[in-house]
Amino acid sequence: MSQEIIVLVGTAASLGFLHTVFGPDHYLPFIMIARARRWSIAKTSLITFLCGLGHVGSSFVIGIIGVILGVALSKVEALESIRGDLAAWMIIGFGFVYFIWGLIRSIKNKPHTHLHFHGQGIQHKHEYVHQQDHTHTHDKEVKQNITPWILFIIFVFGPCEPLIPILMYPAAKNSITGLILVTAVFGLVTILTMLSIVIAVSYGLNIIPLGKMERYIQPIAGLMICLSGMAIVFLGL
Repeated sequence: MSQEIIVLVGTAASLGFLHTVFGPDHYLPFIMIARARRWSIAKTSLITFLCGLGHVGSSFVIGIIGVILGVALSKVEALESIRGDLAAWMIIGFGFVYFIWGLIRSIKNKPHTHLHFHGQGIQHKHEYVHQQDHTHTHDKEVKQNITPWILFIIFVFGPCEPLIPILMYPAAKNSITGLILVTAVFGLVTILTMLSIVIAVSYGLNIIPLGKMERYIQPIAGLMICLSGMAIVFLGL
């Protein structure tokens, strides 16, 4: 293994960690949707892993095609930039739609109080929440299964910005083996960092009682996802 590949492997590990930690879109959608939908840690982890794999894999495929066909790096970077903008707006759109949908559900499921009178002047107050969702079980299952697919599609469109220009093209000048090794390290660190943050924060959120805010968790989730997309577009995160 050449000295250059060793340096690139170390760079790949560092970039994989940093670009994930400083990109809230890599973990915030999974954390918020998991909390809102009451996904188990196992399900959340699986969806996060698959989305991370699609995220890294799509950039790897584009990069390897560029290397094999000898496409200029500037053209590949332009394509990745377009994909990045598209993915960011997809996150914003998804978050906004989820926010509106969650807000409507929260308003419909507004709790109200019933007074129950018993003998000797005793009365009790009970709070109820009427569920307005009369959808059949099959339709509910379909709706629940759509969200992971939407997240997966968004992450496939989302590029790993540093992977191709900083790692793949320089590694390809050395050897194909070095190219694969550098990409594998970057992908592994990226996905492990995503999983670590999602699992740790999800565990923390699951033990925090939200009280009356619990019925607003759906719109809150949508709002947070929308804001993370806006952070990418307007702050360059």
